[in-house]
Amino acid sequence: MKLDQNGMSDRKKWEALGYHLPEFDREDVRKATKEDPVWIHFGAGNIFRAFQANVVQQMLNRRELDKGLIVAEGYDYEIIEKMNHPHDDYTILVTLKADGTVEKTVVGSVMESLSLDSENAEEYSRLKEIFCKDSLQMATFTITEKGYSLVNGKGELQPVVAEDFKSGAEKPQSYIGKVTSLLYARFLAGKKPIAMVSMDNCPHNGDKLYAAIHAFAEEWTKYDLVDQKFLAYVEDKNRVSFPWTMIDKITPRPDASVEDILKKDGIEDLDPVITSKNTYAAPFVNAEECEYLVIEDAFPNGRPQLEKSGLMFTDRETVDKVEKMKVCTCLNPLHTALAVFGCLLGYELISEEMKDETLRKLVEKIGYTEGLPVVVDPKIIAPKDFIDTVLNVRIPNPFMPDTPQRIATDTSQKLAIRFGETIKAYAASKELNVKDLTGIPLVFAGWLRYLTGIDDNGKKFELSPDPLYNTLYPYVKDFKLGEMPDTEQLRPVLSNAKIFGVNLYEAGMADVVCEYFKEMCMGTDAVRNTLEKYV
Repeated sequence: MKLDQNGMSDRKKWEALGYHLPEFDREDVRKATKEDPVWIHFGAGNIFRAFQANVVQQMLNRRELDKGLIVAEGYDYEIIEKMNHPHDDYTILVTLKADGTVEKTVVGSVMESLSLDSENAEEYSRLKEIFCKDSLQMATFTITEKGYSLVNGKGELQPVVAEDFKSGAEKPQSYIGKVTSLLYARFLAGKKPIAMVSMDNCPHNGDKLYAAIHAFAEEWTKYDLVDQKFLAYVEDKNRVSFPWTMIDKITPRPDASVEDILKKDGIEDLDPVITSKNTYAAPFVNAEECEYLVIEDAFPNGRPQLEKSGLMFTDRETVDKVEKMKVCTCLNPLHTALAVFGCLLGYELISEEMKDETLRKLVEKIGYTEGLPVVVDPKIIAPKDFIDTVLNVRIPNPFMPDTPQRIATDTSQKLAIRFGETIKAYAASKELNVKDLTGIPLVFAGWLRYLTGIDDNGKKFELSPDPLYNTLYPYVKDFKLGEMPDTEQLRPVLSNAKIFGVNLYEAGMADVVCEYFKEMCMGTDAVRNTLEKYV
């Protein structure tokens, strides 16, 4: 059994093995999509294949749509060449359910896949053709937050961007430069309206996409490399919109255990590919069943009725509130707490941590007891229900191969938004007191203890990558397990509002963090003993 057009001809064989298959005439939909495309997506990765592509498939199955998706990949062309084309744009989606069962779906809603490569004359010309179509309503993106950045770590323009600024819209080399050139083609075709929709997991994502495209439009018009009216077109919300969105769905790297399930079914050519750009790609994607996508309803050329498949359309303020609810209270802080203590206590799966009564109590305290009193309530999703799902369905899912080590990456960049806003809310409240918080300072103390690189058994472990590691490690490197640490040397860290969102001394939390940290350093099992004492 092969995952391609020929292999899908024997539907009964697939269905007998429990696979859900496309229930529409793919050739008819492909023809209609190519002639009058409605939706093009940039970024052919796992989140797109597990979420957006499956949403469209459901609607095609129910005859709520008659057009499928076009996908373009602008970073790693090998994904298209080695995954999409050999498999005729089919993907196997394996949904990993919390009850231990799996649901297998062959997703066939992608009707065309292209490389966003200005050196590939045929495919680039086709992309321009798509962007000139009256029917095109939306271009969506999952290219990671880094994909919108035009500068390097030092704040300097990336060389490829600087070159594109000078050379214009004809053959740009940078990702956003290429996207902007396609938008310019749409402008030249009659200033046609379109929604440019970032669906990447970062706050105010629409603004990030707008800023990047606007920078190109501004430079190109400044030096007369494009029509002077192009900049006004990009700035006109009635022509080109950049909605905010909030997306939430976990799609880990394709897992070997899932691959084994599919191989036992007799499916061939499943071996993952590691591209020259180190992308890990496979013909299948595994994902959790829970998913959320909240979108600002700003579509100047109309849009498909995606709410029929559970997507939520609302105003910009509500999207912002949903983002804050998730990031500051209901999901991300709980993940970070489990990541830090999971590494210290020797866990290798987040799901296993939820079987640990002490760790479960900790995240319940952070979410329900400390977070909910100050949560930003978006109304469109109930915060308590969201936490309930996180703690009872999502994180405990035994099939989700997510690790504390992965989530612990870049923790210094996450603490401010994930915990700082709650501290600020407590400090501003007349009814609440910062000194009543115990879960959050335990996480801060745990993170400082984590930075020592010594686990609760007294053994060294490898820390996850963090841009501030070299800055922070000198403050903890002299601490010895079993010896009372001098926490005064932590003052420069604890007073750093960029790390914690607040100066912990000014907020009245530094002393308790230091006390917890001291207790966690008192010897082996001290981390667990401290948690059990205060949770």
